[in-house]
This record gives sequence, C-alpha cells and structure tokens, in this order.
Amino acid sequence: MVTEVVTEVVSAGADSAGLFRLDGRTAVVTGACGKLGPVWIGALLDAGARVAGLDLAGVRPPPPLEDLLARHGKRLALLPADVTDRRSLEAARDSVESRFGPAGILVNNAGIDQPPGPARTYRLEEVPEESCRRVLEVNVLGLFLSTQAFLPSLQRAGRASVVNIGSLYGAVSPDARLYSHIPADPPFLKPPMYGASKAAVSSLTRYLAAHLAPEGVRVNTLCPGGVLGAQDEEFQRKFRDRVPLGRMATLGDLVGPLLFLASDASSYVTGHDLMVDGGFTAW
Repeated sequence: MVTEVVTEVVSAGADSAGLFRLDGRTAVVTGACGKLGPVWIGALLDAGARVAGLDLAGVRPPPPLEDLLARHGKRLALLPADVTDRRSLEAARDSVESRFGPAGILVNNAGIDQPPGPARTYRLEEVPEESCRRVLEVNVLGLFLSTQAFLPSLQRAGRASVVNIGSLYGAVSPDARLYSHIPADPPFLKPPMYGASKAAVSSLTRYLAAHLAPEGVRVNTLCPGGVLGAQDEEFQRKFRDRVPLGRMATLGDLVGPLLFLASDASSYVTGHDLMVDGGFTAW
C-alpha cells in the first residue's frame, strides 16, 4: 500500500507543472472590463484556455483588455451580458458554446465596490437604500444567476471549476483608521453592503460546492486583500503597516491562486476560501 502511494506521488510530481495548464479548456470571466477582469483573463489565456469575457453592453474595454484582444483574438471574445439578467446570461452562454465549446471554468468576478477617495460620502445613517440594494443584487444575486446560467455548460465540460471572487472584507470589517486621513466630510465610509456581500459570496460558495460536487463541479472563493492601485500614499503606508508581509498585493500576486483554483492542481479542493491578503486576516 505504501509503495502504491509513493508511486502515485512521484508520478504526480513528474507532471506537476502540467497540473496548472488549461489547454483545450474554455473559461468565462464576468466583469471582464473591471480592474481585475483583465488579470484573470490574461492568466487563463497564458495557461492555454479559450476565454470569453462578459460585461455590460457598451462598456469600453480598458487598455489591458484591448491589448489581450489584439494579441489573442482567436482565443478571446468579449460578449455582452448583465449578471442580474438571467436571459442575457443564457444568451452569452449559447454564444460561448458556439464559439469555444462548453465552459469548464467560470470566474464570477463582476461586482460593485467603492475605492477609497474623496467621492461623495455618507454618514452611516444616511447610506442610500438603493446603493445597498444594488451592491447585493450584483455581488450576490448576480453571482448566483451566472452560476445557474452556466451550470449546464459546466456539467457538459466535466472537471469543472467555479472561482468566485471574494474579499478579505468578507471575513473582517474594514478598519476605518485606514481612511481617516482622506479629506471628506462626512469621513469616507467603505460601503457597508460590500463586506456583507462578500461574506455572502463565501457562504454561497460552500452551499454550491456541497450541492454541485456530485455533478463534478468544484466551487471555491479567491479572496484578494489590498491590491495596489491608485490609492494615495498615506493609505498605502497604513495598509502596509497592517499586513504581516509588509506590502500591498500586486496584480501578479493574484495569478497563481487563480490558476490553482481553476486548474486540476486543486482537484480535491472545493468549498474553500483562499485568502490572498499577505496575512492581513492572520492577526
């Protein structure tokens, strides 16, 4: 028995690099034109997948996505879809299958957030009801509808993986001290429904993982934390001081975790929240 186990481990190690390859597979990324959409799409393309990016009709692709479209036109398509509209998602699914075949990877990336800055701010008791409703509608219901719409495709593809994009704020509350220097009256307030929606994503991940495991569909959450962008230097300094690794995440830090969850490298992983936060939630 021990010899058989050792032989299996050695054999798996011999092709360990291939575990992360996605050659011949089709992936779908919602929220393709957002900040992280091009990151996920580029990673999937580099691993060999065919990729369909979904976003609202009329939304212009950001420069990184335009570059990917120019370089990978035969393996990349940008299609219109609204994650809160089941019919548009089903139409997108049919287009994906006609172009690339059944989708075996779904990255539920579409979501609403508000980066720190002196935009219009509210006191807690003044937060508009409609903005709360919209965040939950897109971040939670939209994720569920996308999974529903693409489930038949995932089932046909086999060895399927759904990667839900969560956040460290699904596990901990935003620290208001990180934003206290921002010149805003009232002070900048991270939208209360953002963290609530991401906590719901983690719960929904476990629900879907348990129900879809018999269908051969794995479901996990990738939870980024503190991704470096256009934040002001004081915010960056405060955030670095709060992170055990002493820095914010780069876009490149997210590639490996995404490929791990999307590929056969995580073939025995489902219902898991993968925190990619530099240790932020460890203390």
